[in-house]
Amino acid sequence: MIILLSTRQNEILKLIIEEYGKAPVPVGSTAICNTLGVSPATVRSEMAKLEEMGYLEKTHISSGRIPSENGYRYYVDNLMKPKNMTGEEVLNLQRVFQNKSLILSDAISKSLEIISEMTHYTAVVLGNNDDSRLKKVETIPINKDSVIAIVITDNGHVENKKIDIKDTNLEEIAKIVELINKLIVGTPISEVSEKLEFEIKPIIGQYVTNHEVIYNAFYSAFSDLKNSSEMTVKGKNNMLEFEEFSSNAKKIKDLVNKLDDENLVSSIKEDSNGINIYIGAENNIDDDLTIIKTKYNADNEEGTLAIIGPKRMEYDKVVSLLEVLKSCIERE
Repeated sequence: MIILLSTRQNEILKLIIEEYGKAPVPVGSTAICNTLGVSPATVRSEMAKLEEMGYLEKTHISSGRIPSENGYRYYVDNLMKPKNMTGEEVLNLQRVFQNKSLILSDAISKSLEIISEMTHYTAVVLGNNDDSRLKKVETIPINKDSVIAIVITDNGHVENKKIDIKDTNLEEIAKIVELINKLIVGTPISEVSEKLEFEIKPIIGQYVTNHEVIYNAFYSAFSDLKNSSEMTVKGKNNMLEFEEFSSNAKKIKDLVNKLDDENLVSSIKEDSNGINIYIGAENNIDDDLTIIKTKYNADNEEGTLAIIGPKRMEYDKVVSLLEVLKSCIERE
């Protein structure tokens, strides 16, 4: 149950959350007194009340407190205001979308890289490219022993793989490419690997002696294309730099494993509109993390943007960044 606070209690909770966001050290009454201009006894009394109400926690015997999950939730729902972005921060994101040489998915990926660098959090985009279809497959010779296999979708996404052709000639490769273009161009990317396995693989042996190497390269390219169009993660290791995680080897390993788990990260997808904030136990990734996410819809392409960080993250800044990014995407 949410208990509404007095004006002074609101100020104290907000200050503690902001101070704790700078470093994961319990916040004492002195820092609050200096800002609010009230006596230490008054601050200690209010902090004790906030603890009784479940908005603050005591980690050890000292008088300092840290925000609880309920405290963060109260802050997000009642006290937080989106942080004003600097002109340079907004411009850095806008420039990405003004670069007409980038397709939408690449612009989103680049902008998330910028946000990850600005915040030191992990940024994720989850696409919903069920309508993306195979447009073309081609190969480009590099030298007499290798070629680049290129896979292109109808929305402009490109994936390439280097193929060793020491025991295969270019004519045989051309036959496989012709076969793929003839039989599976126009197929949804999500279905291409299956078609390649059951429709192409059984017959290419009739045309190409060393077909396994070439087949495996194309299969790998299609799989990478499917995965890259569905999920991109930027700043995966940023979490390891935060003090609350960096000294705990077991926690670090656990976080790395979770962020490497495509199925787990893919479950971040959001059905609601607006900016959604999931603090600690509210998310399905980790009780020590917060996930802030929103949906975008542009050119019939829908997806989810998410920022993952410690519970003491700069909520106001992340919300503002996601709002700016969402507007950039949907203006395209």
